[in-house]
Amino acid sequence: GTVVHNGKCWLDRNLGASRVAISSTDANAYGDLFQWGRGADGHQIRTSGKTSITSSTDTPGHGKFIKGSSDWRNPQNDNLWQGVSGTNNPCPSGWRLPTEAEWEAERASWSSDKAAGAFASPLKLPVAGNRNRSDGSLNGVGYNGEYWSSTIDGTNSRYLHFRSSGALMYSNLRAYGFSVRCIKD
Repeated sequence: GTVVHNGKCWLDRNLGASRVAISSTDANAYGDLFQWGRGADGHQIRTSGKTSITSSTDTPGHGKFIKGSSDWRNPQNDNLWQGVSGTNNPCPSGWRLPTEAEWEAERASWSSDKAAGAFASPLKLPVAGNRNRSDGSLNGVGYNGEYWSSTIDGTNSRYLHFRSSGALMYSNLRAYGFSVRCIKD
């Protein structure tokens, strides 16, 4: 399903989620955790296998979470996830990752600038946590929301972070596994 909010059309759930969130901590709405720029090759499944071997191409050829590095790809490729026809775009056809500016506009509309506001929004954003780049462990599940944007920042990429006490846009290493919520042009 879709949600129209602030003039933008969004998917009504995170990629990999079985339903729209019924609470901020609804595990059935958490969905998958993607390494920035990777396609839906299986690595995004929370229980996928792990490897410490980085990929020299845009498609690693396996569904394992690549741990132990700052980026899953070496050398880095800044051109991934850019727009609806972007390389490795994991969103459905016609959809794409939101930009930092689109996440900022969404965040500005919340009733409160924290996890409660993220869930109160028509997007019903849950605190799905992340997958740690160093060892592939799950962190912050039920406490933090971390949602990738398509916007790059040097060797990092930008993402929306929220928790019970606040929300901000940050930059982080691309090997982290974060949630993806798709938007339509």
